Amino acid sequence: MPKRALIEHRPFLLASIAAAIAFYFLRDAALPDLVKMLVKGAGVGLLAAYALARFKGPDARWIALVMALGAAGDIAIELWLEVGGALFFLGHLVAIAFYLRFPRPRRSASQLALAAVLLVLTPLLCWLLSGGNAGVTLYGLGLGGMAASAWLSRFPRYRVGIGAVMFVASDLLIFSRMGPVDLGILPWVLIWPLYYFGQFLICTGAIQQLRREHRA
Repeated sequence: MPKRALIEHRPFLLASIAAAIAFYFLRDAALPDLVKMLVKGAGVGLLAAYALARFKGPDARWIALVMALGAAGDIAIELWLEVGGALFFLGHLVAIAFYLRFPRPRRSASQLALAAVLLVLTPLLCWLLSGGNAGVTLYGLGLGGMAASAWLSRFPRYRVGIGAVMFVASDLLIFSRMGPVDLGILPWVLIWPLYYFGQFLICTGAIQQLRREHRA
């Protein structure tokens, strides 16, 4: 889509991308912490606004709530790790309920197998990477359930499904900082891009599918 059309028809999406890029490059800048937190939260928070503006049906409120909880978690985790984690966990539960409302009519054996791997392997890796942290492992159950249900939903796998897997990868990099695995600079470089673009793909992919089904 031409830049002018993007600005006119999807201003929240453009603003979201701008905020996400700004946070990535300004997170170490000499700015007030409040400013950096607000810019961080705006990245995914504006995706919630995009969802509500782009599709007027009630199902858009589900994905907007998922994005809003993610944005709240982005801000809260900078102040209270447990509160931020709880908001993300709640977002995963809402996402699971949302995806289960849109099951894929036919699921191949490979799709079911990958969903099972995501459901089981995600909390296991959370446990291993965090050094056996019980709270992180519990969170991993919600994270894996979110990714598995996204993969088995009828939303496009190469947008929503891949976005969910990117979210999982981002969180696993976060937890690698807590345990015995040292990945060097990789977490610092990759956590935010994987997380934000994962959320971006989830939101835009879900809204696109809802609009397509509404027109059908």
